[in-house]
Amino acid sequence: MKDTGTRLTSLDAFRGFTIAAMVLVNNPGDWGNLYPQLAHAKWNGWTFTDTIFAFFLFIGGVSMALSLGRLAAAGFDKPTLLRKLAVRALLIFLIGFALNLMPNFNFATVRIPGVLQRIAVCTLLAAPIVVYCSWRQQLGWIAALLAAYSVLMLWVPVPGIGAGVLEPGKDIGAWLDRLVLGKHLWVQAKTWDPEGLVSTIPALCSQLVGVLAGRWLLSNTPRSEQTVWLLLAGLVLLALGSILDATLMPINKSLWTPSYCLLMSGWALLAFAAFYWLLDVTPSAALREAAGRWSRPFVIYGMNALFIFAMSGLIAKMLGFIKFTQPDGSLLSLGRMLYAPIRALPIAPVNTSLLYALLFNAFMFGIAWIMWRNKWFVKV
Repeated sequence: MKDTGTRLTSLDAFRGFTIAAMVLVNNPGDWGNLYPQLAHAKWNGWTFTDTIFAFFLFIGGVSMALSLGRLAAAGFDKPTLLRKLAVRALLIFLIGFALNLMPNFNFATVRIPGVLQRIAVCTLLAAPIVVYCSWRQQLGWIAALLAAYSVLMLWVPVPGIGAGVLEPGKDIGAWLDRLVLGKHLWVQAKTWDPEGLVSTIPALCSQLVGVLAGRWLLSNTPRSEQTVWLLLAGLVLLALGSILDATLMPINKSLWTPSYCLLMSGWALLAFAAFYWLLDVTPSAALREAAGRWSRPFVIYGMNALFIFAMSGLIAKMLGFIKFTQPDGSLLSLGRMLYAPIRALPIAPVNTSLLYALLFNAFMFGIAWIMWRNKWFVKV
């Protein structure tokens, strides 16, 4: 096994790129004016925005493998590793749940699922598989979980609807979410949740693909050869995802279908392989130096990724919650006030919306830069 104490610049950069993209698409000036690639696909299909969460789960899997490698090398036993992962999962879940509670703190209807909650549940479920299983067994888990999910979605009938209906609110996952979670679902849909219970099964597989990639990085294989195999694995998963899209279930982020899981894992492998080669592998000192310069903002973002994501969500909520009384007696949120001069610019509405998102991202980067400059790193 390789020395696991060296931090991968490429992983921090890829994580930072993903968080920057997540902050960008989550904070437009106007949700009614978006470039298509900066919005989720309405149902089936995918856009750039649909890659982001899958990338983050993949990165979480890579980080989990590398972190456990370091802890195992330091002498921690397997039960201790499980406890550490369980505590981390609990903290991430509570942070996500707290964000959902704000600003009204209405426990009767608060949304229980969410992005951070899904990351937490995937971490908790992945923990025993990662700690106790070989890479072949982990690969078997991925295949078995995707097969089980496919059986549930295609052949288990939904009361009053039937089996295999993959329309919003009509699939078995949505039915189970309503049964178990009741009113605690995504408010925009109310009958289903994009981070629901059943779709967490294939989301777990996205994280396990990252774990396999992380284990590969820990092998004694030369880094240049590692990069080639990461690229080849990515291409294979792209092909498998496309085949499943045409034959089994369509690519659908909200359902996290097997085709979506494999396709996004393929793109994640390709993207990470590119970062890995440029920042940690290439023998060209000039190329690595150039890549290091343009990737520095992403590395800074990536050093406090979870904190920045949570803080961006909190700030966005506050911008909507804080309101000021206008001369006509109406209330205007702080976010709308900040957006007003940008919206008045003589450019297309999609561009003013994008400009606001870019400025919001720049503000969050400023926070990340201050933390990085002062060596403030928030670990969960």
